[in-house]
Amino acid sequence: MRFGVNYTPSTGWFHSWLDFEPDDVRRDFAAIASLGVDHVRVLPLWPLIQPNRGLIRPRGLRDVVTVVDIAAEFGLDVNVDALQGHLSSFDFVPSWLESWHRRNMFTDPEVVDSTADYVKALAEAVADRPNLLGFTLGNEVNQFAAAPHPTPHPITPAEGDAWLSRLIGAAREGLGNSNALVTHAMYDAAWYDDTQPFGPRHAVDHGDATIVHSWVFNGTAQAYGGLGAGSVRHAEYLTRLAAAWHTDPARPVWLQEVGAPTNVMDVQDTPDFLERTLRHVAKIEGLYGITWWCSHDVSRSLLDFPALEYDLGLFTADGTIKPTGERFKAMIAELAKAAPEPVTETLVLDDTVPGYRVTTSPSGDFSRAWLAATPADGPGPKISLASRAVN
Repeated sequence: MRFGVNYTPSTGWFHSWLDFEPDDVRRDFAAIASLGVDHVRVLPLWPLIQPNRGLIRPRGLRDVVTVVDIAAEFGLDVNVDALQGHLSSFDFVPSWLESWHRRNMFTDPEVVDSTADYVKALAEAVADRPNLLGFTLGNEVNQFAAAPHPTPHPITPAEGDAWLSRLIGAAREGLGNSNALVTHAMYDAAWYDDTQPFGPRHAVDHGDATIVHSWVFNGTAQAYGGLGAGSVRHAEYLTRLAAAWHTDPARPVWLQEVGAPTNVMDVQDTPDFLERTLRHVAKIEGLYGITWWCSHDVSRSLLDFPALEYDLGLFTADGTIKPTGERFKAMIAELAKAAPEPVTETLVLDDTVPGYRVTTSPSGDFSRAWLAATPADGPGPKISLASRAVN
């Protein structure tokens, strides 16, 4: 069982890639390592490394490698993300994909070729680092594929398969003989929204592990309250829902993002939300790891972020550990060696009928049935698919 954090730089947020300072990273990683975590997820900004379709900046690649090396100084493994993409309500898309140069990022042949070049180059840059844990194609890139994005790049599910195959192939080519996990990450519309072209099969058919991002501002906390059972068990539920789609029972699920958003819960409740969430999810069989969002608060000197972004960190922007950080540290010490809890009960999702995804959403009938079948003091039921039932 692995525990880590998503690294949000304390100085300048992700804009710090513009003015990269290794000593700032060392200070942040020293704090992160004090929690007892074993890895960090780092997210370089795509437009800064590939500002032109034909230019991949060597200095930008070197800065990413330096961050990986600094992590090693503190005993931390690293997962590197490629396409940022989307972070904390802001889009970071190269200018060669916008305005006068607007093209579909998923289907335009020249764009896909150049994006694959970038993914391969970034993977090559970090491939030989012994502390490279994984390489993720990008952060919730599926949010660009459909509404509610204001200017989506529409695709079909088949085109989504082709795009993922091409870019994950580029990552594998760049990594060569590295043992790093190759993954891709989607936000939860993939599981809950029938209009989202990227769906559950994309999550489980591509890459080495299934990635889930659990956020209870998606209607969960609004329905159940910040500390309600539906909220503190949402990560457990989503992890079990993801595993239901696996064709390989040995395929791991990685809870790569989970956090305590203060727009739907009281600040004083966030440590309890963290603890209850981790207690429920940590004992799921096949769970690869938990990577908390995030390491540091966004500084209030930075403007126009949604209010919750200024309070998601385990540390303040000046490096002071918060109550959530203290609780995370305690939970790691307690749960790192937790054994999976056996589960015998299974709930069947009828995936043979149109609109099944919305039934699994926080307000859907299936998710409510799962919660009703979940004992207060034990694990929730596994989930299976009707389409795989043996007649």
